[in-house]
Amino acid sequence: MHPQRQRFCCEEEWYHVGTTSLYRGRRAVLHLSAAALPYQISLKEGFIMKNYAKYSKQYFLPPVRCMDWAEKDAISRAPAWCSVDLRDGNQSLVEPMSLETKLEFFKLLIEIGFKEIEVGFPAASETEYAFMRRLIEDGLIPDDVTVQVLTQAREHIIKKTFEAVRGAKNVIIHVYNSTSVAQREQVFKKDKAAIKKIAIDGALLLKQLTEEAGADYRFEYSPESFTGTEPEYALEVVNAVLDIWQPTPQRRAVINLPATVENAMPHVYAQQVEYFNKFMKYRDSVVLSLHPHNDRGCAVAAAEMGILAGADRVEGTLFGNGERTGNVDIITLAMNMFSQGVDPCLNFENMPYICSLYRTFTGMAINPRQPYAGELVFAAFSGSHQDAIAKGMEWRESKSLTEWNVPYLPIDPHDVGRQYDADVIRINSQSGKGGVGYVLQKSYGINMPARMKEAMGYAAKGVSDRLHKELHPEEIYKIFRKNFLDNRAVFDVASCHYRQTGGITAEVEVVRDGAAKVYTAEGNGRLDAVSNALKKALGTDYTLTDYEEHALTRKSSSSAISYVAIERGGKTFWGAGVHEDIITSSVKALVSAINNMLA
Repeated sequence: MHPQRQRFCCEEEWYHVGTTSLYRGRRAVLHLSAAALPYQISLKEGFIMKNYAKYSKQYFLPPVRCMDWAEKDAISRAPAWCSVDLRDGNQSLVEPMSLETKLEFFKLLIEIGFKEIEVGFPAASETEYAFMRRLIEDGLIPDDVTVQVLTQAREHIIKKTFEAVRGAKNVIIHVYNSTSVAQREQVFKKDKAAIKKIAIDGALLLKQLTEEAGADYRFEYSPESFTGTEPEYALEVVNAVLDIWQPTPQRRAVINLPATVENAMPHVYAQQVEYFNKFMKYRDSVVLSLHPHNDRGCAVAAAEMGILAGADRVEGTLFGNGERTGNVDIITLAMNMFSQGVDPCLNFENMPYICSLYRTFTGMAINPRQPYAGELVFAAFSGSHQDAIAKGMEWRESKSLTEWNVPYLPIDPHDVGRQYDADVIRINSQSGKGGVGYVLQKSYGINMPARMKEAMGYAAKGVSDRLHKELHPEEIYKIFRKNFLDNRAVFDVASCHYRQTGGITAEVEVVRDGAAKVYTAEGNGRLDAVSNALKKALGTDYTLTDYEEHALTRKSSSSAISYVAIERGGKTFWGAGVHEDIITSSVKALVSAINNMLA
């Protein structure tokens, strides 16, 4: 059936699936198994999506052109990083982390290299409060690490937050209130002046309580739902807050611009950020921070463009965990910079370790296609891709190159703790000769001739196709042994003895059908003499076309591996043999090749 004319059953009606629309028919056949369709399909008549008209743009562009960022093509240095895993990430979990788990996660973030960590919302729950106190009282915060705590711009919540951070050395008090049109009109039912007053009152209280505590806390302000706020109004609110705090280059304030809900293309966010970068007061005394969410799937791009637009700092999480579709993934952001020669100032050299702990702490899965971290992101199943990677690696080795530039691999998997043989070249029915050859070479030291790689590639593909599974290195080696190394399906050679005559005479003991018999023949070399004896013994003929050998070092023994190709009737048959003696390994290879021919 044509793929664009498939038919399926609905509970209410039968429908044909066309190229662009659905139309009703009287009868149809269901071509999906129960396993493929775990639920009933129910669609209304007509086009699938027709409610688009109720949506419109929810963002606002700056009142002036802000496109300088578009002239830049790359990020030249890493921003300051602030992990919000323990706050934004934690609050989005089905089962929020326990205090002990948060402590272990905090230690991981320190290991990775985060210098700013938003540890929670201390006024939100007793666990959050107790966690903050535990960090302080047990001396778990390194001197070079700043903890950040979030609070709404409400007096009792701010005061509770200050109680929680008492005694901490380096603290950012992060206060926020929502400024968007939707929130002003629907939630708070307040005008612009009233919303700005909430921000001002919060800023005043932070300053007052800090002075009363005799502390040196830093301040952060977020106009929540920033991307749904008119930029000029958001700037007005932010400048009013800064006028109260009076930041200096020695004690900078953080102004955070959250895409609380991502509602526009990344370049729109960049324009909004650039507007602040150009027109915000006290710019040399302000850390301009980003907090993108991923509702449109563009958080990484939005953050990168925001950095180009002048942002100094990014708040995000490992693997993009967070509310709804998540926060921006700091790992992807940092590794993108790493891949272009920029020090990310974070350490992801042992990605499997980070992945394992993350799963344990959060109970969240990591997508196998997650950039830089997923199980399959370096995997190449396609034959052409495998061949290109293998040749690229050989090129690097032959040229002794230090700069990375290998086809299909944006970074060296070793740089994030991954292995070439287990993670890069993966073999299934789509794979080719290059990948199979690469696995055997790297895992077992077997460097087959180019033409033999093709034969071995087809053998592996055939097994994978029949079994409908990926083949691991040990399974590939088993196929190699069965097909080329240990093929004795028709006959075997028990022994060979040689004597010098005009050429070389070989006495070959051939075992077939349980009976042994010695055959003698001459040749211009030992292998040629054995070949002539076998032709006599088996009553067959062929041409010896290829012979290669190389040292094969495995474990504590040093052996030789030989490869032999013979041809009959326009077809080529391969064999391989391994032995400490090169002549013996050659004979073994010839025996396997002939058995392949006779099978």
